Amino acid sequence: MCGIIGILGNNQVAPQLVEALKRLEYRGYDSAGIATVDDAGTLDRRRAVGKLVNLSDRLVSDPLSGRAGIGHTRWATHGAATEINAHPHRRGPVAVVHNGIIENFRELRDELAAQGLAPESDTDTETVAMLTARHLAQGLTPTEAARATLARLKGAFALAFLFDDQPDLMIAARRGSPLAIGHGQGEMFLGSDAIALAPFTDRVTYLEDGDHAILTRAGVEIFDADGRPVSRETARIDVGATAIDKGGYRHFMAKEIAQQPAVLGDVLNHYIKDDRIVLPEGLDFAQVDRLTLVGCGTAYLAAHVAKYWFEKLARLPCDLDVASEFRYREPPLSPESWGIFVSQSGETADTLAALHYARGKVARTLGVVNVGTSAIARDTDLALPTLAGVEVCVASSKAFTCQLAVLAVLALKAGHDRGCLSDAELAAHLADLRRVPALVNQALATADECEALAGWLSDASDVLFLGRGALYPVALEGALKLKELSYIHAEGYASGELKHGPIALIDQNMPVVVVAPRDALFEKTVSNMQEVMARHGQVLLISDAAGLAEAGHGIRAGLTMPEGGGVFQPIVYAVPMQYLAYYTAVAKGTDVDQPRNLAKSVTVE
Repeated sequence: MCGIIGILGNNQVAPQLVEALKRLEYRGYDSAGIATVDDAGTLDRRRAVGKLVNLSDRLVSDPLSGRAGIGHTRWATHGAATEINAHPHRRGPVAVVHNGIIENFRELRDELAAQGLAPESDTDTETVAMLTARHLAQGLTPTEAARATLARLKGAFALAFLFDDQPDLMIAARRGSPLAIGHGQGEMFLGSDAIALAPFTDRVTYLEDGDHAILTRAGVEIFDADGRPVSRETARIDVGATAIDKGGYRHFMAKEIAQQPAVLGDVLNHYIKDDRIVLPEGLDFAQVDRLTLVGCGTAYLAAHVAKYWFEKLARLPCDLDVASEFRYREPPLSPESWGIFVSQSGETADTLAALHYARGKVARTLGVVNVGTSAIARDTDLALPTLAGVEVCVASSKAFTCQLAVLAVLALKAGHDRGCLSDAELAAHLADLRRVPALVNQALATADECEALAGWLSDASDVLFLGRGALYPVALEGALKLKELSYIHAEGYASGELKHGPIALIDQNMPVVVVAPRDALFEKTVSNMQEVMARHGQVLLISDAAGLAEAGHGIRAGLTMPEGGGVFQPIVYAVPMQYLAYYTAVAKGTDVDQPRNLAKSVTVE
């Protein structure tokens, strides 16, 4: 959530800042702004509510000059989405942009109020600017003032400071939220992630937790949490991998759904070679007594599917937890257990905190992440990349199925290590898994039917999704996607739970989406579906041809899915869940790629 960009450049930075912020739109935001210092040393700013086009319009009528600047897209936390609450925040000679939460801002605000300093906004961020301005007024240099302010702050944050009369200085700090430094020729950059920096440089240094950095056009000095100078590795980023064009699709989500066969093929080619699993040496599940699977949102639902796989294929008990509950529940953990932490960004605040709680209490921590340089990737004992590539749409699609593919490989490895799968059984499951990209490609053919069904779903006020076994989390994911994109209330349930409460909701106006391949649980699911139809519920049955032939009488509609995939069918059945949500959102005219109130990377609690 939120996005930060900073430039110490050789050209006018206002248009560059806006273009860089456009590359961070996927993170979610509701206001935006920039601040610059011109060559005479004058600090000024412009802000606007809503989309970046509003900020661009403001800059046309009221331009900013300067070769040094910071910019921000804000996702409202403290204070409503108004211009006065938009970043950058300025007090006197300092402007600040901030991702995260300043937990002790009220205490600091009260302290400043006692000295006659009143806030102009409702935000926690303004307190940072106010405190820094007070330190400057006391005679501290900009660097000293920023350091004195950082020493007072509690919480998780990424910060960038810009100062009056300092056109060749920018200060950055990271505690929890990600921040990267970009290196140019006589120029320096900073950003929330490499995507923002890609147009300017392919050389990036990622700040570690607790670091702060002093940037000038000559370079950067980095200091650790104890104030000691440190050297951080500079990495080359693949600029091509950060491309964020829509590739001819109407929305990024449509593009990312369509990319799934290719990226799934990349994942499986990475982890399976010549019909054998390739994972780092020493990754042996034989002595593991339990797994703890942790994630948030769609990543949690990927872990939910994986729980079925680990328990079925490896007879390995799994605890599944939402990260925000896990971290505060403080569960007892076996020293022979492993923790697996799933996150697209690798920066999800609650998941990162859950990982930090588990470290030292479990034998090993694994990260399943899409960003190999992220905090979770660095802080786990072993990070396994999902190789989904840049996912711009806030609602996850290809990241979800790539997470599932990696977790499927781990479950098979666990089953073989623990003697639950023979060589022949492992080979058969690997063959099923290797077929999944082709099956997903076939599932993409449901797009037109999903589009045709979108008019029906878009008229509903509530939608129910039902599934059994490993398809139950897929039903949950379908409901989540519909909520995220179309703002229609939707719930996912295990089919067998229907008569324990949700059946009271069924009437002729309630669409019920049933996810039911013709497998061992099919008859049970169909029985629940018949209970819905007996109460005039309108059923959309998603199954293979055999399932639709057997149970399709009397349903409102059916989607024909490809046969095959074995226990890994949840990956394939994710596709119509995504398309139903996508086309329903299009039918309702909502913002598909940037749904209201949502952020791509949730780096605050």
